[in-house]
Amino acid sequence: MHHADRDRRRSTTVNEQHRALLDAAGRGDVTEVRAALAAGAGLESRDAHGRTALLLASLGDQVDVARVLVAEGADPDAQDDRDDSPWLVTGVTGSVAMMRVLLSAGPDLTLRNRFGGIALIPASERGHVDYVRALLRETDIDVDHVNHLGWTALLEAVILGDGGPAHQEVVELLITAGATPGLPDGDGVTALRHAEQRGFTAIADLLRAAG
Repeated sequence: MHHADRDRRRSTTVNEQHRALLDAAGRGDVTEVRAALAAGAGLESRDAHGRTALLLASLGDQVDVARVLVAEGADPDAQDDRDDSPWLVTGVTGSVAMMRVLLSAGPDLTLRNRFGGIALIPASERGHVDYVRALLRETDIDVDHVNHLGWTALLEAVILGDGGPAHQEVVELLITAGATPGLPDGDGVTALRHAEQRGFTAIADLLRAAG
């Protein structure tokens, strides 16, 4: 009985450290993250939604915490119950600093989110110009990757974008990086046709010029 009580206490303590790590990572508390790890918290411990400390740090753009976790060997590809991973989330937040920290951990650039997309696609949709520029310059990510909806980053920037300056620049960056302008969506509609239908004149001009 004595051994069982001791083991139970030890298990409770470890679980508390796991929770402390996850909480501190989300809050961006580097000191608490280091303390939890030193006390035995699992680097890849997960919350109720399958999120690791590194994923929580990425979601909250807690770059300093991410540096500590990556230095300890945290997995940039650990996916939660929504198929988000630390790396994939950077495409949503558009954080160039977080992208670079995670890039040093050697993420899988082909890893897909629940929509079948890679990090470049949500970033293009949201008009994260600096992120798209850095991602295209610093990685060999597939610029023509097609998601479950039949959309590439270029198509998504046009279909879900607002046609404004940010999305115009994203389209230009994608084209310059080698995106295929005439690659149609699942219904056979090209980015140019979508741009014309939506009245995105500047983007349509860019796509025409790209051929």
